[in-house]
Amino acid sequence: MSLDSTVILQANLQTTILGTFLAHVAGFFAYRRIGNFPGVAAAGYIIPTFAITYGAVFLSIFFFRLDYSRFQAAASFLLCTLWYFGHGVAVRGIEPYRLAVVPGGDVEKLETIPGVNWLRVTSAKLKVHDISGVVADLRANLSQEWVRYITQSALSGIPVFHVKQVRESLTGRVEIEHLSENTLGSLSPNHAYIKIKQAIDWLTAAIALLGLLPFLAAVSVLIRLDSPGPVFFRQERIGYRGQPITVFKFRSMKVSDEEGHDRERAITKVGDARITRLGRYLRRSRIDELPQLLNILRGEMSWIGPRPEAVVLSRWYEEELPFYPYRHIVRPGITGWAQVNQGHVAAVDDVLGKLHYDFYYIKNFSPWLDVVIVLKTIQTIITGFGSK
Repeated sequence: MSLDSTVILQANLQTTILGTFLAHVAGFFAYRRIGNFPGVAAAGYIIPTFAITYGAVFLSIFFFRLDYSRFQAAASFLLCTLWYFGHGVAVRGIEPYRLAVVPGGDVEKLETIPGVNWLRVTSAKLKVHDISGVVADLRANLSQEWVRYITQSALSGIPVFHVKQVRESLTGRVEIEHLSENTLGSLSPNHAYIKIKQAIDWLTAAIALLGLLPFLAAVSVLIRLDSPGPVFFRQERIGYRGQPITVFKFRSMKVSDEEGHDRERAITKVGDARITRLGRYLRRSRIDELPQLLNILRGEMSWIGPRPEAVVLSRWYEEELPFYPYRHIVRPGITGWAQVNQGHVAAVDDVLGKLHYDFYYIKNFSPWLDVVIVLKTIQTIITGFGSK
């Protein structure tokens, strides 16, 4: 039996082949890029990544009313994800991630970071095999022997990483406690992407608001039935470039006339008695954040960015943490890198950790990191991580 040569010339098959090729290539590069971020190089992110690329390509084909084979498109997606699952298992089994650590300087705490086989090199004459790279504090006063060891490693094709670079990559945090050379320059976000992102935010927020109007109306009715008080909660917070903004949320707490310190009233505690029955669900699912679509349409917020804090809390943090205001260099977001990694925090010590996550986001400000945050946000909504 011979294959009919006219089959390959059919328009729907050609469209399907081209579409699956573009979706596969886009998914490959997207997965490679987002896989560079901490906590992402896991099998759980293969399906969402390729679902986005395949969905975008074939939604475009459907929009332009081009004929294609749904069976072949689905088969390509299935085979593609199975291949990457198998490849990931094989790579992790055959080539475990191992890093050799050169003693000296600020490398003592590296071994506390999980997910890596840390190999401490005890002698510059010792040759370590089957390693993914060498980590050293390149700013430390290393001996000539260790300098030669690092040089020889680089010449033999083994990547050499500065300890700060590795720590940031593995923890998703940028720790800055004092001003140093190029400190702020290294944290300058891509200003071209700021403009592009704002346009995308506005368009998607407008579409989402129109599509969600019936749902938002139903939630509003339920809030009025659940407890007395207004549907929306308004709070003045610090936004883009340090300007105060009024943030909108669905009310999830009881209306109270009790007196108290403004700072204490602005902090939501674990098991807070002020939270209503419906409010507990709204906060866990993040539905209470949806009215902030209005803030996005007003150009005050983004889908993704550092969480905007109440003015009273922001002023407090600025007094305790001199670098805190720098997080306002990008628009605040409904979700963000700190939220999906740390959850909601209020204590100053915890806020310092959140600030390190915010700096990582600013330093790596890109569409790839935003895709990662979207995927992790979906996971957060399902698990309820970090809600109070």
